[in-house]
Amino acid sequence: MTVRPGGRDHGPDDRGHGHDPARTTATGPGAGAPAGGGAWDGRGRALLVVGDVVTDVVARYRGPLAPGTDTVSVIRTLPGGAGANVACWAARHGCADVRLLGRVGAESAAWHERELTACGVRPRLVVDPQAATGTVICLVDTDAAAERTFLTDSGAALRLGPADWSDALLDGVGRLHLSGYLLFSESGRALVRTASAAARARGVPVSLDPASAGFLVELGRDRFLSLVEGVDVLLPSRDEACLLTGRSDGEGAAAELSRLVPLVVSKQGADGALVARDGAVLARVPAAAAVPLDTTGAGDAFTGAFLAALLAGAGAESAAAEGCRAGARAVERVGGRPPVPGDDPAAASATAPAR
Repeated sequence: MTVRPGGRDHGPDDRGHGHDPARTTATGPGAGAPAGGGAWDGRGRALLVVGDVVTDVVARYRGPLAPGTDTVSVIRTLPGGAGANVACWAARHGCADVRLLGRVGAESAAWHERELTACGVRPRLVVDPQAATGTVICLVDTDAAAERTFLTDSGAALRLGPADWSDALLDGVGRLHLSGYLLFSESGRALVRTASAAARARGVPVSLDPASAGFLVELGRDRFLSLVEGVDVLLPSRDEACLLTGRSDGEGAAAELSRLVPLVVSKQGADGALVARDGAVLARVPAAAAVPLDTTGAGDAFTGAFLAALLAGAGAESAAAEGCRAGARAVERVGGRPPVPGDDPAAASATAPAR
């Protein structure tokens, strides 16, 4: 189902504010032009992202947290989701045709579609009749590292499945990217298999970002590796690569993973990125300079810019450098999305609360 919101939309919860789900127009996932306008071309230059769309509640505080009482924070409600963030950063870095398949609740469908469209993404959002849009509470320590901790309620995102897929979504697509959050529900795993098989049948390369070291522990290494069989590019963080290989060093983990996946690009945070093929690290790409404000979505920014560069014809090392630059810009903003016209720069770099 493709959501085309009716009425005014006022934010992440439209209930009582003019958004009437009964006025929402919906069609099958493979039918018609995507929301945001324009026809999808057949030149094989588009990026299709399949993954999560969620609402982020970002709370920035100066530690330590005070259990049982109040901790002064700066709190903002923002659009997020790993899949959605990747799509937005890919559009920001020059990919002219970025499409996103995701699942949201009716209460915030209009807001999420508006925010994605503003970033240059063509959203195809399935409105879940039962579940609300997923919500992530991002606790960001405003000390030097700006490290974040997530409390995650995936909501409707966990219900994205094969019934939401159509092979027509691949028309004109040059690359398919799958958010690793799909692997953490049965319907999502089934969708990964369905979408990957359809892409392989058309010769469309597939990339995947494992997304969450915490959820990977529950899924298990062997199960994960069986699910990503046939993926062309794997984009793990250092922690995820180490978890999947049992190794403690980032370089060794990236090299080992590249024996199983043709290209591994491992994000190393402040240490940049590693590019590995055929069991060896071929390039060490330095990070770009940045003053971290909020690390939420930095890996998504890297992935989006990297994929946009690949589609533009860049090699893996050059694309990884572009990803590092995007990651640096992402950590200097609050939230996981790139800036859009009309953004308030002061809000994007909101100061931390005083101790």
